Amino acid sequence: MAGAVLVACLGLVLYGVLGTEDGTGDDEPKVPTAAVTYEVTGEGSVDVSYLGRSEKGTATVERNVELPWKKTVQVPLGRPPTVGIVLDAEGGQARCALAIRGKHVQSSTASGSYGRATCAGELPAPPSTDPPADNG
Repeated sequence: MAGAVLVACLGLVLYGVLGTEDGTGDDEPKVPTAAVTYEVTGEGSVDVSYLGRSEKGTATVERNVELPWKKTVQVPLGRPPTVGIVLDAEGGQARCALAIRGKHVQSSTASGSYGRATCAGELPAPPSTDPPADNG
C-alpha cells in the first residue's frame, strides 16, 4: 500500500514539473506587455520590421509585404515599440504609424527607390520585483 502511494505521489510531482503533454503550459512572457498596433499604408510592397513579444527585444521582419498592412502585437514593457519600413526598388510612397494601447503615437513617410521610414514610441518600465529598500 505504501508503495502505491509513493508511486502516485511521484507521478503527481513529475506531472507538475514536466507539465501537460498537450502543450498548455505557461507560454506567457515573464515581463508584462502592452498592446501595440503597427500600420503601413501606401502603394507597392515594402519590407517591414517590428518589435513584438520578445523579452530579448529582437525584431520580426516581413519581406515584400503588399500594402496596406496592419498588425497588433504585445510588446514587453520597457522595450521601445518600433516599426521600420523600406520600399523596394520600384519606390513609391508608404506611411508607417504606431499606436500604443489604441492611442496614436507617431507616423512617418518613406518615398522613392528604397525609401525608409521609422516610427517609435515608449513603454513604461515593468514594475520592479525587488523588495523595497529598508530605510529604517
